[in-house]
Amino acid sequence: MRFGLFGTTQSDAGNPGAEAGQGFRSFVEFNVEAEALGYHSSFVVEHHFSGWNQISATLNLLTWIAARTKSLRVGSAVMVLPWHNPVLLAEQAATLDLLSRGRLDFGVGKGYRYSEFHGFGVPMEEAEARFDEALDVIIKAWTTAGRFSHRGKYWQFEDIVVEPPAFQKPHPPFWMAAGSAVSIRRVAERGGNLLLDQYAPVPVIGERIALFKAEVEARGRAFDPLSVAVARDAYVAKDATDKLAALERNAKSRQRIVEVSRVPGQPGGSHVLAYEHTPAAREAVALYGSSDEIGEKLEALHAVGVRYILASFAGSNDSLRRFAREVASRMRIGQ
Repeated sequence: MRFGLFGTTQSDAGNPGAEAGQGFRSFVEFNVEAEALGYHSSFVVEHHFSGWNQISATLNLLTWIAARTKSLRVGSAVMVLPWHNPVLLAEQAATLDLLSRGRLDFGVGKGYRYSEFHGFGVPMEEAEARFDEALDVIIKAWTTAGRFSHRGKYWQFEDIVVEPPAFQKPHPPFWMAAGSAVSIRRVAERGGNLLLDQYAPVPVIGERIALFKAEVEARGRAFDPLSVAVARDAYVAKDATDKLAALERNAKSRQRIVEVSRVPGQPGGSHVLAYEHTPAAREAVALYGSSDEIGEKLEALHAVGVRYILASFAGSNDSLRRFAREVASRMRIGQ
């Protein structure tokens, strides 16, 4: 199996007394150590308006990480296309790809938090159409030799040439967040790689990989198991007490995400709400416990087709190290 990071942090490291920006600086160092330990990649989120000092300028932070590393691939998980000018985003991403000498994995998605769409003044019901159009523009920007024009529903560009060109050809690989059958089929149709979330239980992960594989092969392409990455929360515990405390911290973090996933005045909300969030369900999907316990969970994921794990260690350097040395080393980390 291959292992990367799935990351978020806070600019103040969650400590009101910390120096401004210390959380981001510590996160950069965390990634430097991850590369030294053999992790393959680092995928970083994009969020806005939470009040948690989360990562909002994702490509900026990834540029710092790329500058401090040599082989670690840097990925977005994900840039939410409905909120961005696609030409500016294509230019910024291509610049990062050039500076990193082709280490960018460009993860994109439609978004799921009402507060973010509301804050940007973008109707959530337009998310899919805006995503599709923005993705079309970005692909055109990266693959057109010379100038082009675009006249769409949401964006119009006249006689432009998008600079600079990306390092990777024909463009940086796209990674697309999806979970529903319809969304997974669209990822296969677009020729993208698939990002699966950290909440789905193992059987569901297996069903989604099988569907994606079938859809890719139905379009005449060979399926690469490493074209699917599965996010998981991870923590290598010292003992049972340490594991319990970590699970309690995980429960609080997850509940906060559940709350921002709701749409005010409506019973439903994002895909996050469709999952069980009981203690048993949380523990079942999280890679929490001893190295042996985590190894068993990884074997179960491997059995349903998972070959690429993006682990979220919540900034725990000790767990990052122990996972690499005690867990991932058994399963050919970086391969």
